[in-house]
Amino acid sequence: MTGETIKLILEDVCDNLFNPDPYYQQGGDMVRVGGMTYTCNPGQKIGKRISDMHLNGKLIDPHKKYKVAGWAPVSENAVKGEPIWDVVATYLRDTKVVKPRKLNLPKLIGVSGNPGIA
Repeated sequence: MTGETIKLILEDVCDNLFNPDPYYQQGGDMVRVGGMTYTCNPGQKIGKRISDMHLNGKLIDPHKKYKVAGWAPVSENAVKGEPIWDVVATYLRDTKVVKPRKLNLPKLIGVSGNPGIA
């Protein structure tokens, strides 16, 4: 996916949570990401909530293509490759000890004092 597509997906999911019109709030969770960090400002309008996207410390280029994997399809394009659970199973069989990794938590803006965020 391009960096632009990744941002659009994050924005769309974020809008399902933080749309000011409660009839458009569909609940759920934000997409969890590995190796990627970003800033989320829930108080902004759609298209302006996600910013400062980085992958392994480098700014994500909206025009560059990145490999993505997920438990469910995140694109309307045909899904290609092995199912993610097979990829993970192979990795776990080949890796004798899995070391803990640093969590990629998004930076949140404008939510201090919100009782829904621990």
